[in-house]
Amino acid sequence: MPHAVDHHAILARFALSRGGDGNIFRDIDPSRLAHIVVDMQNGFMEEGAPVEVPVARTIVDNINRISAAVRDAGGHNVFLRYTTPPEGGPSWSNFMVRMGREAQGHREAFTPGAHHWQLWPTLDVREADAIVDKHRFSGFTPGTCALKDVLDARGIDTVLITGTLTNCCCESTARDAMQHNYRVLMASDANAALSDEEHAATLHIMAMVFADLHSTQEVVDLLGS
Repeated sequence: MPHAVDHHAILARFALSRGGDGNIFRDIDPSRLAHIVVDMQNGFMEEGAPVEVPVARTIVDNINRISAAVRDAGGHNVFLRYTTPPEGGPSWSNFMVRMGREAQGHREAFTPGAHHWQLWPTLDVREADAIVDKHRFSGFTPGTCALKDVLDARGIDTVLITGTLTNCCCESTARDAMQHNYRVLMASDANAALSDEEHAATLHIMAMVFADLHSTQEVVDLLGS
């Protein structure tokens, strides 16, 4: 099951000052929205995978529902794929240091073409969707991902974040998107962390500063309206 976290209770903290339910963006243009699916790869999804996130297996149906609704509404789906940085690229040695003894295995797992680097097989990816490799947690780190160029070429002003981990790559991408002046939405039951507590902590900070929160059904309804 997706995380047992009530995003409405989180939003209620901000409803008095903002009006309504605590969210801000009510005039979404689907043609200018990109659904960014973060790191739904074998290396995060499989049992025993290098960075296994068990809850991530339970959110695939919700992500696929959102992807379908985005396509039907004329929006864009972009699948981010964590990829081991290439030799000669910008150094990320401090991350490898923090990985300790797991660093080499992590590099090998997410090398282009490796099994764990591949997108999860039941993820609904279509020919018109974009797949973008990234070499950092955020898809907006300069010089490490083409995400912003992809979005700008499509005239995107709003991004909707799903995927894993809620409190790492999803949060990093959402934070940077907001600071690039995109309007940011986050699907509360289509993101996955290692615990309900970690997931809830990110949703709180997202709602406070960075993003509107919606359930999958609310996203579908919003796009359908």
